[in-house]
Amino acid sequence: MAVSFDLFGTLVTVDRPADPATAIATELAKRDVAVPDDWPDAYAEPHVDAPEGAEVPLPAHVSRALASRDVDHEHNAARRAVVAAFDPAVETRPGAPEAVAAARERGPVALCSNCSVPELVGRTLVRSDFDRDDFDAVVTSVGCGWRKPAPEIFELTAAELDVDPADLVHVGDDPATDGGVDAVGGTALLLGDVSIDEIPERLATLDLGDEP
Repeated sequence: MAVSFDLFGTLVTVDRPADPATAIATELAKRDVAVPDDWPDAYAEPHVDAPEGAEVPLPAHVSRALASRDVDHEHNAARRAVVAAFDPAVETRPGAPEAVAAARERGPVALCSNCSVPELVGRTLVRSDFDRDDFDAVVTSVGCGWRKPAPEIFELTAAELDVDPADLVHVGDDPATDGGVDAVGGTALLLGDVSIDEIPERLATLDLGDEP
C-alpha cells in the first residue's frame, strides 16, 4: 500500500488572492507590463486549447491573455508576476503531520496536488511544518500536465511510489477532484467523511495489496 495526500485544504491552509486577476495585474504593472483596460475579461477568457483533464500553467494562460490584447512583455515577466501574486502565508492543519507519519509507517508517501502556479507547492512546503523529505514523491498538476480527477495524475503518483494504482490510497478534501482516484482502482479517504485526526486509524484498517 502507498498513500498520497492532497496539499491545499488537506495538509495546509493558505491565503489565496481574493481576486487573482487583480493580484496578477498588480504584479504585471510592477514589472512594467502594460495591463490592458479589459484585463478582467482577458483573464477570464480561455486562451489555451488543452485536452480534457490537462493542466494549463497559469503563466502560460497569462501570457496568452496579454498576447490576445497585443501586449508585449519581457520574457518571463508573466511567470514572475504569477509567482509573486500567489505568495502565501501557510498554516499546517492540526493533525496533518501525524497523518503523514502514520502513512509512512504503512509504506511510501506522496503529495498529489492540483496547482497551476509554478514553485507554489515547494514554497508552501518550506513554510509548513513538513519537510520535503517527508514525502517520497511530489506530483503536481503543473509539473505533470494533468489535474485531478484525471486518471493520469493518479497513475503517475502510483508509478512514482512503485505501486499499482489499485494499491494507492489518496487523502483529500474535495470529492470532485480527490475522489478521482477511484477511477484507477485506488481508495479515496475524503475529509468530508473522516477527519484528518482519524486518518491514522483509518489507514490501519486498510488491507490493500502486500504490506511493505
